[in-house]
Amino acid sequence: MGAALFNSYLVLLFLLVHFKIVRFNLFWKLLPFIVLVLLLFGLLIPMNWGAPQGSAIVVRNAVAVVPSVAGEVIEVPVVANTPLKAGDLLFKIDPTPYEAQVKAIEAQLKLSDMRLSQMTTLYERDAGRAFDVQQRQSEVDQLKGQLEGAQWNLDKTVVRAPADGYVTNLALRKGARVANLPLSPVMAFIDTSSTIIGVEINQIDARYVEPGQEVELTFKFAPGTIYSGRVESVLQAVATGQAQASGTAVMPKALEAVPFVVRVKLDDDAFENCRPALPARPRSTPNTSSRPIWCAACCCGRWRLSTTSIRSDRATQIQAVMSAFETQTV
Repeated sequence: MGAALFNSYLVLLFLLVHFKIVRFNLFWKLLPFIVLVLLLFGLLIPMNWGAPQGSAIVVRNAVAVVPSVAGEVIEVPVVANTPLKAGDLLFKIDPTPYEAQVKAIEAQLKLSDMRLSQMTTLYERDAGRAFDVQQRQSEVDQLKGQLEGAQWNLDKTVVRAPADGYVTNLALRKGARVANLPLSPVMAFIDTSSTIIGVEINQIDARYVEPGQEVELTFKFAPGTIYSGRVESVLQAVATGQAQASGTAVMPKALEAVPFVVRVKLDDDAFENCRPALPARPRSTPNTSSRPIWCAACCCGRWRLSTTSIRSDRATQIQAVMSAFETQTV
């Protein structure tokens, strides 16, 4: 923004001199340097102090869909990037072998129930042994457990959406064979029931951020509209500070003060859930209200928080800023 203002001033000055509206004397020659100093100390440095900046990202949880049973896919009604509700059908696996297993166990269970009834009748008439009754009862209980497992396998031939969201990068087709291997997902499901807006802040600015503080955001794909939100939490643990147990000595390396992450929650849930999961670039805009403004644009880049309502009492210091993120990557 400072560069745009300065360049605009230079263009205006060139036009004034070119059309001889002003004389290009020593004053006008030195004026660009004076304006540059004024912009630097009057705008850019104060904004850098009162409006910390860093990268931001909008995160959605991705679920790697792995079927619970193996088999041939017979139906894929889902369409990529189409909104789905929790429980909507994603695809079906051929249930024939699982139906046969259920029928076989049901037949065995029916026979075992009949034998148990006969043994119980003989025992009640003192013509049988208690051991035979207990053995038949055990067989019935085992078959009931096997039937529950077989029925569960049969139910899992129908794979449904785990939450509200959509399927992306869909390559599964009818006739494909899938397996219940954790490292072999068949599609990626994007959960839109919750959206995480995460922002990096410098450690020196993290002390001014507290949960519950109000923030205002603008997004590049929705220009001209300001959305309000609140700070949810500050994640003050980063992977670079994590140590794992090992049998090696400490290996010296260059230390770097990495930023913290702050999580923001928008007040407009409908708008938040329709936002794409992309890196974000918040921008700074002048703010005359008593609340900090957080301006974001949806593209790869950086963000800036702008606030001009800072207390003059340095003992009380600033009263905070933003919020952000945690993702589950599958």
